[in-house]
Amino acid sequence: MASHSDTLVVFFGATAGANGGKLGSDEREIILLVWQIVDLHEKKVGELHKCYVKPDSLELTDQCKEEIGLTLEDIVKAEPLDKVLQQFQQSVSSEVKCLGRSSYTLCVNSPLVIRQALHPEASKKNLVLPECFFSFVDVRKEFHKCCPNAGPAQKLTLTSMLECILCQLAKIRSVKIVLIIRTPYIDHKFSCVETVKYKFDSGTCSKTEPVDSETVIRARGLPWQSSDQDIARFFKGLNIAKGGVALCLNAQGRRNGEALVRFINSEHRDLALERHKHHMGSRYIEVYKATGEEFLKIAGGTSNEVAQFLSKENQVIIRMRGLPFTATPQEVLSFLGPESPVTDGAEGLLFVKYPDGRPTGDAFVLFSCEEYAQNALKKHKQILGKRYIELFRSTAAEVQQVLNRYMSTPLISTLPPSPIVSTRDCVRLRGLPYTAGIEDILEFMGEHTVDIKPHGVHMVLNQQGRPSGDAFIQMKSSDKAFMVAQKCHKKTMKDRYVEVFQCSTEEMSIVLMGGTLNRSGLSPPPCKLPCLSPPTAYAAFPTPPAILSEAALYQPPLLAAPRPPQTTAHNPAHTLAYYPPQPHLYMNMNMNYTAYYPRSVQYQLQQTAKQMKENHMFTSHFACCLLLICSPAPQSLPPL
Repeated sequence: MASHSDTLVVFFGATAGANGGKLGSDEREIILLVWQIVDLHEKKVGELHKCYVKPDSLELTDQCKEEIGLTLEDIVKAEPLDKVLQQFQQSVSSEVKCLGRSSYTLCVNSPLVIRQALHPEASKKNLVLPECFFSFVDVRKEFHKCCPNAGPAQKLTLTSMLECILCQLAKIRSVKIVLIIRTPYIDHKFSCVETVKYKFDSGTCSKTEPVDSETVIRARGLPWQSSDQDIARFFKGLNIAKGGVALCLNAQGRRNGEALVRFINSEHRDLALERHKHHMGSRYIEVYKATGEEFLKIAGGTSNEVAQFLSKENQVIIRMRGLPFTATPQEVLSFLGPESPVTDGAEGLLFVKYPDGRPTGDAFVLFSCEEYAQNALKKHKQILGKRYIELFRSTAAEVQQVLNRYMSTPLISTLPPSPIVSTRDCVRLRGLPYTAGIEDILEFMGEHTVDIKPHGVHMVLNQQGRPSGDAFIQMKSSDKAFMVAQKCHKKTMKDRYVEVFQCSTEEMSIVLMGGTLNRSGLSPPPCKLPCLSPPTAYAAFPTPPAILSEAALYQPPLLAAPRPPQTTAHNPAHTLAYYPPQPHLYMNMNMNYTAYYPRSVQYQLQQTAKQMKENHMFTSHFACCLLLICSPAPQSLPPL
């Protein structure tokens, strides 16, 4: 009886952007799916199926039209991805049943179509993929196993594989019949089935555990409220090692928008690097190489207390901040209530303390399921004692990192702050209309516009992501700033008078970090205050008071080092929602580093094999390859 490995479904896909070796690197949507059943047991090929897919963004590049042979009219009339996937499942199930089989395995010419295109797009569109898309065989790797002289698996193409087979067949035909009978040409069995993880598994990491640097990346620009599950979802389709997501914290113990991610092997790490500047919600995420030492520094730990706390698997971790220093476990349990029971009661609480035993106001809580954790998150900013409590999703790596930081060195410096001494070459505008933009400010400045530094206009947003009515302008000199403050003070803009004050770059930076600047002096941001009470949101890591390079909008609690602007050609984030709607996350998901411009889609279309120009020929060549490498003693080639 034939096994499931004898029934393969050749699967191919193309996107509206880059294809070939760069498939999925530009976040463009799938526009074509092609599949065909190959019965290796009976040496038969099934019917070829080709379905166009209607993307949310109806845009095709000229290179895409030329290589794939599609027009805009073809995809306008097509079905969306979810409908095409249903059609795929029904079609394949029917054909497999007719063959008398109960299961099958996908076979692809490259894992990119599964890992880099299909899974990420399905995740963004909140589609549940059929189980068959979580395992597959890569024909290039299988071919390399039976024909190692053909070259590295990553560099094999359908054309090169066919040429290799045809060349060897020609040689075999010239050999004596006895040799052909005694030595089968190829008798390969598909055995290396690759899998896609259904979910990310949290866990701990020992400082002594070896971590290969070729498996680690650094993700930068993450929303501060992102959890390890959110990061795993961003890398959907790639397999992350157990406990392989470590959120980075700044000197104040707050998330700084970065994370280190460890994958199961270097191949998945390399595919993760191709997602550089892909989007999470409306923000693009930068992805860089990192080292195993960096990962262990963040995620590694040897604390027995933490190991015991995290010993229970499949637990959801919530971090509580702002607890009264006198809070007891029973008071915390009562605060969470019966609708969100803590795993093992007080044993599921871990209070964070300083080396001398003083409480920090932080605690970690374990919940046995997502429902209990969601109920707990609803108590965000509710009152316990006389303080409001913040609740956030957390990770095992963050638990270890927070404990390491608090137990090693004090988080708050005891040194007096250095005095601010700098050139007062900036001005602050206060009382701007909330509808005012950069163009309105330039018009308000009038003749003094020529004295503004390039990209020197910085507008300020409040914690809700709305205009605060303030802006900072960097002038070419302190004299120019003084003149602007004298001549523009209390000038009107849209029926409102605007106050103009002279200030320094350092003062501007402190205000942008969350401090205040008024006639009575300068107040530092919450992260600089010498107190143990946490601010209302995670502050980003401190940045040096340097001249900022781009005109932009800033939010005080989310200031970070600016990234270079990107010109917008196509932004899939406008049409693709990354997260399902959740009321408690809606406001925070819109709190972006608005200094960062949307990335431009790089249309890096690579030249693919000649047969991709005619998609109906693609899987025929593919099926031919499969039959040839699985035939015990081929005597003739199946027709192409």
